[in-house]
Amino acid sequence: MRRIDIDSPHVDLDVNERLFYAGELYTGEAVEYVGEQIVALDVYVDGLLNGMSRQWFNDGSLRGEGAVVEGRPTGEHREWHANGQLAARRVFDVTGWKLISEETWNEEGERLTSWASDSA
Repeated sequence: MRRIDIDSPHVDLDVNERLFYAGELYTGEAVEYVGEQIVALDVYVDGLLNGMSRQWFNDGSLRGEGAVVEGRPTGEHREWHANGQLAARRVFDVTGWKLISEETWNEEGERLTSWASDSA
């Protein structure tokens, strides 16, 4: 699979958040670096986010992950605090148009919020 650096001068996003590389809609992986460390990796198909999306802290530990279909979040998305404690869990329907549930925690693991759609 092709891989580009999202900070390349050949990368552009249009108003619909479609990714272009060298003037063409991009298909492949797009990565973002801080120094030598990858801090984000996203998969694009025909310019739209379409696949796993992952982010890391500068130390390499996982910061967040979730699947995206045609630019919309779908299924379970999770985020972590820098200490490794789960920070948030969000579940989207298969279309990505509806948030089904959401939970958040502080850095000590104490639940801050918990919400679920009545029609989930």
